[in-house]
Amino acid sequence: GRDLPAIYVEHNTPKGDVPHTRHPMADRDDLLLTHVTHFNELFYDNGTTRTAVIEHGVVPPTVEWTGELDRLAVVINEPVRRWRVTGTDLLARFAALAPLDVYGMKVAGLAAHLGLPEDRLTSHDDVPQHAMHAELARRRAYLHLCRWTSLGLSLIEAMTMGMPVVALATTEAVEAVPPAAGALSTRVDVLVDAARGLLDDPAAARRAGAAARAAARDRYGLERFLADWDRLLEEEVCASR
Repeated sequence: GRDLPAIYVEHNTPKGDVPHTRHPMADRDDLLLTHVTHFNELFYDNGTTRTAVIEHGVVPPTVEWTGELDRLAVVINEPVRRWRVTGTDLLARFAALAPLDVYGMKVAGLAAHLGLPEDRLTSHDDVPQHAMHAELARRRAYLHLCRWTSLGLSLIEAMTMGMPVVALATTEAVEAVPPAAGALSTRVDVLVDAARGLLDDPAAARRAGAAARAAARDRYGLERFLADWDRLLEEEVCASR
């Protein structure tokens, strides 16, 4: 940051004594600390370091949601190790309602770990992204049960292809998921009821999915993402001159 302009990109939510977590780059005058969500910028103690926020952008999946399967889809990496962080402990409540398909890294054996029969939770370990998108699109709704994450890209991708969403109202999800896209709440019973409604009413699921797609493509499209980064990089380089 002294010889050349420096931008430090922070992708993660703060850890430790939240909301007093001090960012490692706090009180620096030689760089710009850039967060990927407004929630993260708010919750980190950034000190006197200049900050910016550039929200995620995703490549639109090549498939569109169809939702013909009365099943719920989840994408989680390392659900056993991360447990409450990813809401793994909540999955059984939804598995009682409909079969779950869980995609991600190190998801093998998850049903046994939760004490669920295989027909209520099927693990799909480390499936290539394009194949995962094709399978997600056939499920009725997407479950986002993370308690503490910046904002899952898989959630945005699911919304972009028109999946209705049932999500915990935590971290940046409250900004990313409009109410019309499905359901957003800190009450698990409300989310279970909403998932039941989407399973019972495919037409309602389609309407919610359309709202999700419109919101995600408007806010998290590549065009906006790249334009934001072009602007920020130009500002920092020109300012350094």
